[in-house]
Amino acid sequence: MFTAKRWLQLWQRLGAARQADNALADTFAALATRYAEAHRYYHTAQHILDCLAHFDGARSLCHHADEVELALWFHDAIYNARAKDNEAQSAQWAVRVMREADIASNAQERVHALIMATCHNALPDTQDSKVLVDIDLAILGADATRFDQYEDQVRAEYSFVPAFLFRRTRRKILKGFLDRPGIYATAHFKSQFEKKARENLARSMAKLETG
Repeated sequence: MFTAKRWLQLWQRLGAARQADNALADTFAALATRYAEAHRYYHTAQHILDCLAHFDGARSLCHHADEVELALWFHDAIYNARAKDNEAQSAQWAVRVMREADIASNAQERVHALIMATCHNALPDTQDSKVLVDIDLAILGADATRFDQYEDQVRAEYSFVPAFLFRRTRRKILKGFLDRPGIYATAHFKSQFEKKARENLARSMAKLETG
């Protein structure tokens, strides 16, 4: 549910200052605009909706559930396929909004770390980051039709990359996930998606191999 009501209720639970309501409404509008950018095909509001749906089924696994939810709202707020610092920029934006809403500094730090965990360059090392990363990777375990659509959407976002280079880079990324002892860090997501994710990744790598 990608709605202003859910967004504002989240901030209320986080303890946002009442005087921040108008600014938070403006931030929601800015996020909606970002997720509707024309160069996005996968990293859109639909991805956030899917993440929130998975989160709703896994909220009880979190130590700081509202912070995990906020990190999900922001984790792809800044997205430019040509850039290397999307997560860092997204995390900085989240922290700025939290600071302006008078949210505690330790919560700001945790949300920043959660968003940075979606770089996927290291295994998550806290319970909340494990849940968050598993949610972000749930698409890998989708049914074959949806996974293939996801792969097409990722290719569209990188349409400026020559085909041979995209195939080589994408194979390396997918192999990195396949080489992990487990793609998912929590039993909740592993039981639902691990087997299918490995099938999808292997099939996609074979397609990339043949061009």
